[in-house]
Amino acid sequence: MTGTHASGSGWLFGDRSLDLSVTRVMGVVNVTPDSFSDGGRFIKADAALAQARRLVSAGASILDVGGESTRPGATPVSVQQELDRVVPVVEALARDTEVILSVDTSTPEVMREAARVGAHLINDVRALSREGALQAAVETGLSVCLMHMQGQPGTMQMSPEYDDVVAEVERYLGERIGACEAAGLQRQQLLVDPGFGFGKTLGHNLSLLKHLQRFTRWGCPVLVGLSRKSMIGDVLGKPVDQRLYGSLAAAVAAAMNGASIVRVHDVAETADAIAVINALHQSV
Repeated sequence: MTGTHASGSGWLFGDRSLDLSVTRVMGVVNVTPDSFSDGGRFIKADAALAQARRLVSAGASILDVGGESTRPGATPVSVQQELDRVVPVVEALARDTEVILSVDTSTPEVMREAARVGAHLINDVRALSREGALQAAVETGLSVCLMHMQGQPGTMQMSPEYDDVVAEVERYLGERIGACEAAGLQRQQLLVDPGFGFGKTLGHNLSLLKHLQRFTRWGCPVLVGLSRKSMIGDVLGKPVDQRLYGSLAAAVAAAMNGASIVRVHDVAETADAIAVINALHQSV
């Protein structure tokens, strides 16, 4: 296995850039009461900020702030609820840190407000398919991560089916890249995410991880979110709080197969594992 990462000295995220010739770690900051892994722990802004600082010191190059849980069966939130959760945290982090700030949202209003207060990346599990989202993303001028999801969070894990999961996810992401470029976004603003656990069985997830290299074909950085997910639990037979080592193995496999960014909960441990893979890729 070999890594294929975004080339060049820096990938632009709003007014900041990040070298993605090596794999980077994105730390998760959930400001939701019901996220599958750490729901409710960081819903207060001060707790979220303290957690964000810990993640940066542990090795996160990017922070991903989310105010809408997208776990299977998640309850939808109102636009105002999401704004109230996300915007104060992004605004405070923009003043407080130098890292790339990502906002995990599909909501046009949240995209605009997060951009206004200092976000650098829109991380959208719906790949800008929600009404008004594509136009909002264009207006912000920010980079966007386009993710594949079959169905919607409430029902996506009931009975996901594909004839060829890798080919179908690849086709979908290619179509979304085309739609984004047609609307005015540049290829250099786009990242892709095959959407592990979003309308996929264990077999689908493993196939995507095994063939992750295929998603580097557009020259866009590949972002993956595998940390603590049910696919790890299915392999190990362990609950969420016992999936660290399985999550590390998945992150290493992703980095070996071309992932530019791994989105994780356990930043310090993952940063150590990824540092070894980056050293390996840079060796002669």
